[in-house]
Amino acid sequence: MRDEDLQPVLETVRRLCADFPGEYWRTRDRERTYPTEFVQALTQAGLLGVLIPESYGGSGLGLSAAAAILEEIHASGCNAAAVHAQMYTMGTVLRHGSQAQKSQWLPKIATGEVRLQAFGVTEPGAGTDTTAITTQAVRRGDAYVINGQKVWISRAEHSDLMVLLARTTPREEAAKKTEGLSVFLLDMREAVGRGLTIKPIRTMFNHATTELFFDDLEIPASCLIGEEGKGFRYILDGMNAERILIAAECIGDGRWFVEKARDYATSRVVFGRPIGQNQGVQFPIARAYAQVRAAKLMTYEAAARYEAGDPAGEEANMAKLLASEASWAAADMCIQTHGGFGFAEEYDVERKFRETRLYQVAPISTNLILAYLAEHVLGLPRSY
Repeated sequence: MRDEDLQPVLETVRRLCADFPGEYWRTRDRERTYPTEFVQALTQAGLLGVLIPESYGGSGLGLSAAAAILEEIHASGCNAAAVHAQMYTMGTVLRHGSQAQKSQWLPKIATGEVRLQAFGVTEPGAGTDTTAITTQAVRRGDAYVINGQKVWISRAEHSDLMVLLARTTPREEAAKKTEGLSVFLLDMREAVGRGLTIKPIRTMFNHATTELFFDDLEIPASCLIGEEGKGFRYILDGMNAERILIAAECIGDGRWFVEKARDYATSRVVFGRPIGQNQGVQFPIARAYAQVRAAKLMTYEAAARYEAGDPAGEEANMAKLLASEASWAAADMCIQTHGGFGFAEEYDVERKFRETRLYQVAPISTNLILAYLAEHVLGLPRSY
């Protein structure tokens, strides 16, 4: 989609976000509550169905459009963490789901009748080593029985469906450690209280994240996405999309911090002059702007490769690395520019500062990205 064709969509995003100013987000953050009204507004505007084909009631646009929407949400001072999983899990369903699964769920997701906002991969004993997960799904007739635990599964309390990764073959019995993993599209409305327990985790900021406990949860075999044992390859698509979309959110955060710092530095007068007249203040703002712009180029190159069906692992990882570092540098610059006021809740800087710090750690930590690039791109010896 051309940039000029996307402008009406982005204008819709900006108008919608204007109805959810800083006070709305400060209240959600203070009370640790889910931004239900914001999610409903995005759904009603059709913005969460952007990747769903038109034949299923969506917009049928590509990942670049989804990235631009998330970027604009963050650039407007809002936070897309409550909704972004519906976009980055969509590739797994669209590329590998059965016709029956897509016909059953995509129209309902497009209208907002059901939410697909949970991605069940990470486990306490595995962390980033996805192949080391131990949650098991054992086939019994026309059903799978699931036992295990997941952690850092955000929005589980506010989602109807979850894309779940589990072992259908024990790791020691699989030909390769990446085999024997399967993906399921789980209806959590049917699962809670029948073998699925959700426990909230309070964190540094309002992220609605949880632990999940599976105790003999029985689900229909029809929940299996694609072929049994091939799930690791399927979720790689989702992980690359996730990194690209999170990078776009970082770009939006970076834009917000730069604009916020610029405006404050222009209006704040100390010693008879705007502080932005001092090079010691203006240079960090200019540097942050350049870093954000450069990271944006990498992010949208990665999105274009993903859309074209080309290998995008290298670009997706670099986009996430560069964008998260740019947004964190911009956050640090912005709080420094504001001085003491940067720590005052009413300016929103400290909230956004806490929110954007996450992206140095998740999804996928900076060090793991560097290790990936060193080994798989530069050909250096494996470090882990």
